[in-house]
Amino acid sequence: MVSAPAKLAVLGATGSVGRSTLAVAAAHPGRIAVHALAANANAAGMIELARRHRPAAVAMADADAAATVRAALKADGLATAVTAGAAAVADIAADDGTDTVMCALVGAAGLQSTVAAVRAGKKILLANKEPMVMFGAGIRRAAQKSGAVIVPVDSEHNAVFQCWPAEESGAGVARIILTASGGPLRTAGPAELARVTPEDACRHPNWSMGRKVSVDSATMMNKGLEIIEASHLFRLPVARVEVLVHPQSIVHALVEFRDGSLLAHLAEPDMRVPIAHALAWPARMESGARRLTVEALAGLEFSLPDPARFPALTVAREVAEAGGAMPAVLNAANEVAVAAFLARRIAFTAIVPLVRAVVETVAPACQTADVDDVADALAADAEARRCATALLKEAAVGGALKWTAKTVTHV
Repeated sequence: MVSAPAKLAVLGATGSVGRSTLAVAAAHPGRIAVHALAANANAAGMIELARRHRPAAVAMADADAAATVRAALKADGLATAVTAGAAAVADIAADDGTDTVMCALVGAAGLQSTVAAVRAGKKILLANKEPMVMFGAGIRRAAQKSGAVIVPVDSEHNAVFQCWPAEESGAGVARIILTASGGPLRTAGPAELARVTPEDACRHPNWSMGRKVSVDSATMMNKGLEIIEASHLFRLPVARVEVLVHPQSIVHALVEFRDGSLLAHLAEPDMRVPIAHALAWPARMESGARRLTVEALAGLEFSLPDPARFPALTVAREVAEAGGAMPAVLNAANEVAVAAFLARRIAFTAIVPLVRAVVETVAPACQTADVDDVADALAADAEARRCATALLKEAAVGGALKWTAKTVTHV
Protein backbone atom coordinates (compact mmCIF):
# COMPACT_ATOMS: atom_id res chain seq x y z
CA MET A 1 0.00 0.00 0.00
CA VAL A 2 1.43 3.38 -1.04
CA SER A 3 0.99 6.11 1.56
CA ALA A 4 0.01 9.66 0.64
CA PRO A 5 2.89 12.13 0.38
CA ALA A 6 3.73 14.25 3.40
CA LYS A 7 2.27 17.75 3.08
CA LEU A 8 5.13 20.13 3.83
CA ALA A 9 5.28 23.75 4.95
CA VAL A 10 8.70 25.44 4.94
CA LEU A 11 9.17 28.42 7.24
CA GLY A 12 12.27 30.35 6.24
CA ALA A 13 11.97 29.01 2.69
CA THR A 14 14.31 31.57 1.12
CA GLY A 15 17.19 30.84 3.48
CA SER A 16 19.93 28.24 3.15
CA VAL A 17 18.14 25.49 5.09
CA GLY A 18 14.80 26.30 3.46
CA ARG A 19 16.24 26.02 -0.05
CA SER A 20 18.03 22.78 0.83
CA THR A 21 14.78 21.39 2.21
CA LEU A 22 12.94 22.21 -0.99
CA ALA A 23 15.72 20.65 -3.06
CA VAL A 24 15.44 17.39 -1.10
CA ALA A 25 11.65 17.49 -1.32
CA ALA A 26 11.75 18.05 -5.08
CA ALA A 27 13.85 14.90 -5.46
CA HIS A 28 11.07 12.85 -3.80
CA PRO A 29 7.80 14.06 -5.35
CA GLY A 30 5.98 10.86 -4.46
CA ARG A 31 6.85 11.19 -0.78
CA ILE A 32 6.70 14.94 -0.16
CA ALA A 33 4.29 17.58 -1.48
CA VAL A 34 5.11 21.25 -0.87
CA HIS A 35 1.93 22.85 0.47
CA ALA A 36 3.08 26.20 1.89
CA LEU A 37 6.09 28.51 2.08
CA ALA A 38 6.89 31.36 4.46
CA ALA A 39 9.72 33.87 4.78
CA ASN A 40 10.50 37.27 6.21
CA ALA A 41 11.12 39.84 3.47
CA ASN A 42 12.95 38.25 0.52
CA ALA A 43 10.28 38.84 -2.11
CA ALA A 44 12.46 37.96 -5.11
CA GLY A 45 13.55 34.70 -3.51
CA MET A 46 9.99 33.76 -2.63
CA ILE A 47 8.69 34.53 -6.12
CA GLU A 48 11.34 32.23 -7.59
CA LEU A 49 10.46 29.41 -5.16
CA ALA A 50 6.70 29.80 -5.56
CA ARG A 51 7.01 29.61 -9.35
CA ARG A 52 9.06 26.44 -9.05
CA HIS A 53 7.13 24.61 -6.32
CA ARG A 54 3.63 26.10 -6.78
CA PRO A 55 2.50 25.99 -3.14
CA ALA A 56 -1.12 26.54 -2.19
CA ALA A 57 -0.14 29.28 0.27
CA VAL A 58 2.66 31.76 0.89
CA ALA A 59 3.16 34.02 3.92
CA MET A 60 5.62 36.91 4.19
CA ALA A 61 6.26 38.57 7.55
CA ASP A 62 6.91 41.87 5.74
CA ALA A 63 3.75 43.42 4.26
CA ASP A 64 5.52 45.17 1.37
CA ALA A 65 7.24 41.93 0.41
CA ALA A 66 3.90 40.13 0.53
CA ALA A 67 2.37 42.70 -1.84
CA THR A 68 5.24 42.24 -4.29
CA VAL A 69 4.92 38.44 -4.19
CA ARG A 70 1.14 38.59 -4.54
CA ALA A 71 1.32 40.82 -7.61
CA ALA A 72 3.98 38.68 -9.30
CA LEU A 73 2.19 35.38 -8.73
CA LYS A 74 -1.13 36.84 -9.84
CA ALA A 75 0.51 38.05 -13.06
CA ASP A 76 1.78 34.50 -13.58
CA GLY A 77 -1.73 33.16 -13.21
CA LEU A 78 -0.88 31.16 -10.08
CA ALA A 79 -3.67 30.58 -7.57
CA THR A 80 -1.31 30.76 -4.57
CA ALA A 81 -2.85 32.61 -1.61
CA VAL A 82 -0.40 35.23 -0.28
CA THR A 83 -0.78 36.65 3.22
CA ALA A 84 1.27 39.09 5.31
CA GLY A 85 2.49 39.53 8.88
CA ALA A 86 3.90 37.43 11.71
CA ALA A 87 0.43 36.06 12.46
CA ALA A 88 0.13 34.90 8.84
CA VAL A 89 3.40 32.97 9.15
CA ALA A 90 2.07 31.32 12.34
CA ASP A 91 -1.16 30.47 10.49
CA ILE A 92 0.87 28.76 7.75
CA ALA A 93 2.63 26.72 10.46
CA ALA A 94 -0.67 25.55 11.96
CA ASP A 95 -2.63 25.16 8.71
CA ASP A 96 -4.73 22.02 8.36
CA GLY A 97 -3.31 21.49 4.89
CA THR A 98 0.08 20.51 6.29
CA ASP A 99 1.29 17.69 8.49
CA THR A 100 5.05 18.44 8.41
CA VAL A 101 6.59 21.84 9.16
CA MET A 102 10.22 22.79 8.57
CA CYS A 103 10.96 25.54 11.10
CA ALA A 104 13.96 27.36 9.63
CA LEU A 105 13.26 31.03 10.30
CA VAL A 106 16.38 32.69 11.71
CA GLY A 107 16.43 33.98 15.27
CA ALA A 108 13.67 34.87 17.70
CA ALA A 109 11.41 35.62 14.72
CA GLY A 110 10.74 31.90 14.47
CA LEU A 111 9.39 31.46 18.01
CA GLN A 112 5.68 32.13 17.50
CA SER A 113 5.36 30.12 14.30
CA THR A 114 7.24 27.17 15.83
CA VAL A 115 4.96 27.22 18.87
CA ALA A 116 1.92 27.41 16.58
CA ALA A 117 3.08 24.32 14.69
CA VAL A 118 3.75 22.44 17.94
CA ARG A 119 0.35 23.34 19.38
CA ALA A 120 -1.27 22.14 16.16
CA GLY A 121 0.32 18.70 16.64
CA LYS A 122 2.49 18.72 13.52
CA LYS A 123 5.67 16.81 12.79
CA ILE A 124 8.20 19.57 13.49
CA LEU A 125 11.53 19.61 11.67
CA LEU A 126 13.38 22.01 13.96
CA ALA A 127 16.25 23.83 12.26
CA ASN A 128 15.86 27.07 14.22
CA LYS A 129 17.53 26.67 17.62
CA GLU A 130 16.25 29.93 19.11
CA PRO A 131 12.69 28.75 19.98
CA MET A 132 14.07 25.96 22.18
CA VAL A 133 16.57 28.38 23.73
CA MET A 134 13.89 30.95 24.51
CA PHE A 135 10.97 28.68 25.43
CA GLY A 136 12.24 25.12 25.57
CA ALA A 137 10.24 23.86 28.54
CA GLY A 138 7.06 25.41 27.17
CA ILE A 139 7.57 23.82 23.75
CA ARG A 140 8.09 20.42 25.38
CA ARG A 141 4.87 20.82 27.37
CA ALA A 142 2.94 21.89 24.27
CA ALA A 143 4.26 18.93 22.26
CA GLN A 144 3.26 16.49 24.99
CA LYS A 145 -0.24 17.95 25.03
CA SER A 146 -0.76 18.10 21.25
CA GLY A 147 1.13 14.97 20.22
CA ALA A 148 3.55 16.93 18.06
CA VAL A 149 6.78 15.15 17.16
CA ILE A 150 9.97 17.22 17.13
CA VAL A 151 12.84 16.00 14.96
CA PRO A 152 15.90 18.28 15.25
CA VAL A 153 17.56 19.34 12.00
CA ASP A 154 20.58 21.25 13.32
CA SER A 155 23.37 18.89 12.26
CA GLU A 156 24.60 18.38 15.84
CA HIS A 157 21.20 17.78 17.40
CA ASN A 158 20.08 15.60 14.54
CA ALA A 159 23.25 13.56 15.09
CA VAL A 160 22.41 13.15 18.78
CA PHE A 161 18.84 12.21 17.85
CA GLN A 162 20.15 9.46 15.57
CA CYS A 163 22.45 8.11 18.30
CA TRP A 164 19.84 8.34 21.06
CA PRO A 165 18.81 5.07 22.73
CA ALA A 166 15.52 3.42 21.94
CA GLU A 167 14.09 4.25 25.35
CA GLU A 168 13.01 7.88 25.09
CA SER A 169 14.14 8.81 28.60
CA GLY A 170 17.78 8.21 27.73
CA ALA A 171 18.35 6.72 31.16
CA GLY A 172 21.63 5.13 30.10
CA VAL A 173 23.15 8.33 28.67
CA ALA A 174 26.09 9.82 30.54
CA ARG A 175 26.67 12.90 28.36
CA ILE A 176 26.26 14.47 24.95
CA ILE A 177 29.23 15.86 23.02
CA LEU A 178 28.49 18.45 20.35
CA THR A 179 31.25 19.14 17.86
CA ALA A 180 32.21 22.59 16.59
CA SER A 181 34.34 23.44 13.60
CA GLY A 182 35.74 26.52 15.32
CA GLY A 183 34.63 28.60 12.35
CA PRO A 184 36.80 30.59 9.95
CA LEU A 185 38.78 32.32 12.73
CA ARG A 186 39.71 29.28 14.80
CA THR A 187 43.46 29.90 14.61
CA ALA A 188 43.39 33.72 14.48
CA GLY A 189 45.43 35.59 17.08
CA PRO A 190 44.22 38.57 19.17
CA ALA A 191 45.61 41.19 16.76
CA GLU A 192 43.99 39.48 13.78
CA LEU A 193 40.65 39.12 15.57
CA ALA A 194 40.58 42.87 16.25
CA ARG A 195 40.67 43.49 12.49
CA VAL A 196 38.08 40.89 11.45
CA THR A 197 35.50 42.13 8.95
CA PRO A 198 32.00 40.72 8.37
CA GLU A 199 33.32 39.12 5.19
CA ASP A 200 36.06 37.36 7.15
CA ALA A 201 33.64 36.08 9.79
CA CYS A 202 31.18 34.79 7.18
CA ARG A 203 33.77 32.80 5.23
CA HIS A 204 33.07 29.44 6.85
CA PRO A 205 35.47 26.67 5.77
CA ASN A 206 32.94 23.81 5.80
CA TRP A 207 29.34 25.00 5.75
CA SER A 208 27.28 27.30 3.52
CA MET A 209 25.17 29.33 5.94
CA GLY A 210 23.49 32.70 6.34
CA ARG A 211 25.47 35.68 7.63
CA LYS A 212 24.08 35.71 11.16
CA VAL A 213 24.65 31.99 11.71
CA SER A 214 28.13 32.28 10.19
CA VAL A 215 29.10 34.99 12.68
CA ASP A 216 27.70 32.87 15.52
CA SER A 217 29.94 30.05 14.33
CA ALA A 218 32.95 32.35 14.36
CA THR A 219 32.29 33.48 17.96
CA MET A 220 31.02 29.98 18.87
CA MET A 221 27.89 31.55 20.33
CA ASN A 222 26.03 29.10 18.11
CA LYS A 223 27.49 26.29 20.19
CA GLY A 224 26.50 28.07 23.39
CA LEU A 225 22.91 28.28 22.15
CA GLU A 226 23.11 24.65 21.04
CA ILE A 227 24.11 23.56 24.54
CA ILE A 228 20.90 25.11 25.87
CA GLU A 229 18.84 23.64 23.03
CA ALA A 230 20.28 20.16 23.56
CA SER A 231 19.53 20.35 27.26
CA HIS A 232 15.85 20.96 26.46
CA LEU A 233 15.55 18.53 23.55
CA PHE A 234 17.16 15.63 25.37
CA ARG A 235 16.29 16.59 28.95
CA LEU A 236 19.85 16.61 30.25
CA PRO A 237 21.45 19.14 32.61
CA VAL A 238 23.68 21.59 30.76
CA ALA A 239 26.66 20.20 32.69
CA ARG A 240 26.21 16.95 30.75
CA VAL A 241 26.30 18.66 27.37
CA GLU A 242 29.89 19.23 26.26
CA VAL A 243 31.68 20.66 23.23
CA LEU A 244 34.69 19.47 21.22
CA VAL A 245 36.40 21.47 18.49
CA HIS A 246 36.54 19.33 15.35
CA PRO A 247 37.72 21.37 12.35
CA GLN A 248 36.74 18.83 9.68
CA SER A 249 33.00 18.76 10.59
CA ILE A 250 32.73 15.04 9.83
CA VAL A 251 31.71 13.86 13.31
CA HIS A 252 28.64 15.92 14.17
CA ALA A 253 27.99 14.69 17.70
CA LEU A 254 28.66 11.83 20.09
CA VAL A 255 26.58 10.22 22.81
CA GLU A 256 28.40 8.59 25.71
CA PHE A 257 26.64 5.90 27.74
CA ARG A 258 27.12 4.91 31.34
CA ASP A 259 28.83 1.67 30.36
CA GLY A 260 31.59 3.66 28.64
CA SER A 261 30.32 3.18 25.08
CA LEU A 262 30.41 6.11 22.65
CA LEU A 263 28.16 6.35 19.60
CA ALA A 264 29.08 8.95 16.98
CA HIS A 265 27.25 10.24 13.94
CA LEU A 266 29.45 10.89 10.89
CA ALA A 267 28.52 12.45 7.56
CA GLU A 268 29.73 14.97 5.03
CA PRO A 269 29.08 18.58 6.16
CA ASP A 270 25.96 18.97 4.04
CA MET A 271 22.63 20.06 5.52
CA ARG A 272 20.78 17.82 3.08
CA VAL A 273 21.81 14.85 5.24
CA PRO A 274 19.94 15.87 8.44
CA ILE A 275 17.13 17.39 6.35
CA ALA A 276 16.53 14.12 4.49
CA HIS A 277 16.68 12.18 7.74
CA ALA A 278 14.12 14.47 9.38
CA LEU A 279 11.79 14.50 6.38
CA ALA A 280 11.77 10.71 6.09
CA TRP A 281 11.92 9.83 9.80
CA PRO A 282 11.33 7.19 11.02
CA ALA A 283 12.25 5.83 7.57
CA ARG A 284 15.22 6.83 5.38
CA MET A 285 15.62 8.31 1.91
CA GLU A 286 18.31 9.67 -0.41
CA SER A 287 19.62 13.12 0.51
CA GLY A 288 21.61 13.90 -2.63
CA ALA A 289 24.71 14.57 -0.53
CA ARG A 290 28.11 13.10 -1.30
CA ARG A 291 28.78 9.82 0.51
CA LEU A 292 31.41 9.79 3.22
CA THR A 293 34.25 7.34 2.57
CA VAL A 294 36.09 5.51 5.33
CA GLU A 295 39.46 6.69 4.08
CA ALA A 296 38.31 10.27 4.63
CA LEU A 297 38.35 9.60 8.38
CA ALA A 298 42.14 9.57 8.57
CA GLY A 299 43.56 12.57 10.34
CA LEU A 300 40.41 13.79 12.08
CA GLU A 301 41.24 16.27 14.83
CA PHE A 302 39.54 16.94 18.18
CA SER A 303 40.39 19.37 20.97
CA LEU A 304 38.74 21.07 23.90
CA PRO A 305 37.65 24.66 23.19
CA ASP A 306 39.84 27.37 24.71
CA PRO A 307 37.63 29.44 27.06
CA ALA A 308 39.80 32.51 26.49
CA ARG A 309 39.43 32.17 22.72
CA PHE A 310 35.70 31.39 22.83
CA PRO A 311 34.22 33.27 25.82
CA ALA A 312 30.72 32.90 24.35
CA LEU A 313 30.63 29.32 25.64
CA THR A 314 31.23 30.50 29.20
CA VAL A 315 28.56 33.18 28.97
CA ALA A 316 26.04 30.67 27.57
CA ARG A 317 26.69 28.15 30.34
CA GLU A 318 26.33 30.84 33.00
CA VAL A 319 23.04 31.93 31.46
CA ALA A 320 21.74 28.36 31.25
CA GLU A 321 22.53 27.79 34.91
CA ALA A 322 20.90 31.09 35.88
CA GLY A 323 17.67 29.92 34.30
CA GLY A 324 14.47 31.92 34.24
CA ALA A 325 14.20 34.14 31.19
CA MET A 326 17.96 34.53 30.86
CA PRO A 327 18.36 32.26 27.80
CA ALA A 328 15.90 34.50 25.94
CA VAL A 329 17.97 37.49 27.04
CA LEU A 330 21.18 35.86 25.80
CA ASN A 331 19.69 35.15 22.39
CA ALA A 332 18.28 38.65 21.93
CA ALA A 333 21.48 40.36 23.06
CA ASN A 334 23.47 38.24 20.64
CA GLU A 335 21.14 39.03 17.74
CA VAL A 336 21.57 42.77 18.35
CA ALA A 337 25.34 42.47 18.77
CA VAL A 338 25.78 40.41 15.60
CA ALA A 339 23.60 42.82 13.63
CA ALA A 340 25.76 45.71 14.89
CA PHE A 341 28.91 43.89 13.81
CA LEU A 342 27.50 43.08 10.38
CA ALA A 343 26.58 46.77 10.03
CA ARG A 344 30.22 47.64 10.96
CA ARG A 345 29.14 49.52 14.08
CA ILE A 346 31.25 47.40 16.46
CA ALA A 347 34.31 45.21 16.15
CA PHE A 348 34.14 41.42 16.04
CA THR A 349 35.85 41.32 19.45
CA ALA A 350 33.03 43.48 20.85
CA ILE A 351 30.24 40.99 20.21
CA VAL A 352 30.58 38.78 23.27
CA PRO A 353 31.47 41.64 25.70
CA LEU A 354 28.33 43.47 24.59
CA VAL A 355 26.25 40.32 25.11
CA ARG A 356 27.75 39.88 28.59
CA ALA A 357 27.03 43.52 29.44
CA VAL A 358 23.36 43.05 28.52
CA VAL A 359 23.14 39.77 30.45
CA GLU A 360 24.61 41.36 33.57
CA THR A 361 22.39 44.43 33.29
CA VAL A 362 19.07 42.62 33.04
CA ALA A 363 19.92 39.61 35.21
CA PRO A 364 18.29 40.93 38.42
CA ALA A 365 14.89 41.08 36.73
CA CYS A 366 15.08 38.20 34.26
CA GLN A 367 16.95 35.56 36.26
CA THR A 368 13.96 35.02 38.53
CA ALA A 369 11.31 35.56 35.85
CA ASP A 370 9.00 32.65 35.06
CA VAL A 371 8.67 31.67 31.40
CA ASP A 372 5.22 30.10 31.46
CA ASP A 373 4.03 31.45 28.13
CA VAL A 374 5.41 32.74 24.84
CA ALA A 375 4.62 36.27 26.04
CA ASP A 376 7.09 35.85 28.91
CA ALA A 377 9.89 34.85 26.55
CA LEU A 378 9.05 37.71 24.19
CA ALA A 379 9.03 40.20 27.06
CA ALA A 380 12.54 39.14 28.10
CA ASP A 381 13.60 39.30 24.46
CA ALA A 382 12.27 42.85 24.14
CA GLU A 383 13.95 43.99 27.37
CA ALA A 384 17.30 42.60 26.24
CA ARG A 385 16.99 44.35 22.89
CA ARG A 386 16.19 47.65 24.59
CA CYS A 387 19.21 47.25 26.85
CA ALA A 388 21.55 46.30 24.01
CA THR A 389 20.34 49.19 21.86
CA ALA A 390 20.82 51.62 24.75
CA LEU A 391 24.36 50.37 25.39
CA LEU A 392 25.21 50.75 21.71
CA LYS A 393 23.75 54.26 21.69
CA GLU A 394 25.78 55.26 24.74
CA ALA A 395 28.90 53.95 23.04
CA ALA A 396 28.25 55.58 19.67
CA VAL A 397 30.65 58.48 19.92
CA GLY A 398 31.27 58.37 16.17
CA GLY A 399 32.77 55.95 13.70
CA ALA A 400 33.20 52.20 14.07
CA LEU A 401 33.47 51.13 17.68
CA LYS A 402 35.27 48.54 19.73
CA TRP A 403 33.61 47.39 22.95
CA THR A 404 35.72 46.30 25.88
CA ALA A 405 34.60 45.30 29.35
CA LYS A 406 34.85 48.84 30.72
CA THR A 407 35.34 51.27 27.86
CA VAL A 408 34.49 51.96 24.26
CA THR A 409 37.13 53.20 21.89
CA HIS A 410 37.45 53.80 18.14
CA VAL A 411 38.75 50.86 16.15
